[in-house]
Order: sequence, then structure tokens, then C-alpha cells
Amino acid sequence: MRLALFQMTSGIDAASNGDAIAAAMDVAADGGADALLTPEMSLLLDRDRERAAVRAEADYPEIAVLRKNARELNLWLHLGLPVKQGDKRRNRTLVIAPNGEIAARYDKIHLFDVDLATGESWRESRVYEGGDAPVLVEMDEQEVGLSICYDIRFPALYRTLAEAGAGLLTIPAAFTVPTGRAHWHVLARARAIETGCFVAAPAQVGRHEDGRETFGHSVVIDPWGRTLLDMEQGRGVGFADIDFAAVARARVQVPALANARPIPSPVRRGMAAQAN
Repeated sequence: MRLALFQMTSGIDAASNGDAIAAAMDVAADGGADALLTPEMSLLLDRDRERAAVRAEADYPEIAVLRKNARELNLWLHLGLPVKQGDKRRNRTLVIAPNGEIAARYDKIHLFDVDLATGESWRESRVYEGGDAPVLVEMDEQEVGLSICYDIRFPALYRTLAEAGAGLLTIPAAFTVPTGRAHWHVLARARAIETGCFVAAPAQVGRHEDGRETFGHSVVIDPWGRTLLDMEQGRGVGFADIDFAAVARARVQVPALANARPIPSPVRRGMAAQAN
């Protein structure tokens, strides 16, 4: 499978972002890709709750255009966007098949609530609600496990996806620069190594209209933890060819999934246990 990753600097206008994604689809198709993966919130990135034009999925006209493009180009598209869901929003990935149909939807399960030493404060749960289920989608007869950004810090999700059959894990992201520098590469490689899966992680990069700055470094990692693609802080489309036979080879060499055992609650030893 040939993957194309689009590293972009999404703004606050969905129409402009949609045009950029459509252009990237042309580049991906011209480069022989089977799928184009876009970052988290690729269709709309705006942390201003009053200004952000977040809509119900059906109310984004850009999605219909991109579905038509996927059909004409015979291309898979992973598209990130915020959607209205009742009184709250969800951080969603749509997987659009080469026939233009929506093959899967995944809503980010883990929400990013944190106060950083830099003074930045993020409270995703004020506006967003988390999804409630892991999602696998079959792409060209291969099982792909979906996740989004902050999910990368929760390895149980990826083990669940791998045990259910995933050979490729997608992690579209918009990592901040400080946490990206510290953790992005090691987390992406760890998720690949511990599951014996490929990891494809398209990322936002640069200074955005809403004031945030994102880390970039869209990567593709193989099941042995080797980096096949790192787009650093450039913009545009990058390519990586993946051979799913490498999944079986890695899992034979390090059978961590097969060797895993249920972990019971710990037995407490020492003074605390005696006091009880």
C-alpha cells in the first residue's frame, strides 16, 4: 500500500482548507498513492469557541466535494474535522472510500485537559465530548485502526486495535510544539513497536490563524520502529510504501501480543499492607 500524508497548516475557513485538501488529493493520486491521510482538524482548526464555524457533519459542503474527488481519483481519504453533536462537539476522522462512500467514522476517545508550564491551558472537555468505541476499517483488504492525537498516550487503545486485527494504526494530530519536541517521535515509535503495526501519523504544522503553533513531523513508522517518513516542518504531501508482510515478521520476532497475560490488581506489600 502506498500512503500519502498531507502536512498542512489548517485555518479557520473550511472552504479554504477543503481546497487545500482537494489539491493534495491530486498530488497523492499523481504520486501513485492508495490513500491520503490528513491531520487532526484538517477541515477546520479554530480554538475560538465563539467564532468557530463548527457544524453538523451533513452541513459541511466541503465533504461532498471531497467525496466526489475520492471517487474520481480512486483514492482513500482520511479527513479530520470537528462536528456538532447535540450540545457538544466531537473531534472526528472520516474515512472516505475510493467509491466516495463514508466507510468509517471515529470520534476521539481521550480528551486533552491540561495546564502547561508555558501558561497554555487546554480544556477540550469544555466543548467536546469523547467518542465511546474503538474503530477498525478495512482498506484494500487490510485492517486499519483509527485514533486521533491525544489518544497516542493511551497504549491500551492500540493493543485493542492490534488484537482485533489492525496492521496499520493512523494517528492524525495537532501536537503543540513543546510536547511535540519532547514526546511525539518516541510515542509514535512505541505504539508501532508494542503492537507490531505500521503507524501513519499526519500532523498539523506551523503558526495557525487561531494563534496556536503545531509541531509537524508527520511520520510513518514500520512495525520494527523504523522511521520510513518524517516530514519535519515542511508543508505538502509525503509518501511512504508499506508492506504488510512486515507486520507478521515483527510479531514473530517479538510476540508481545501473543505473550500478553491478563494483569490482576497488584498485591500490596510492606508497611501499608501490614497496617491494614
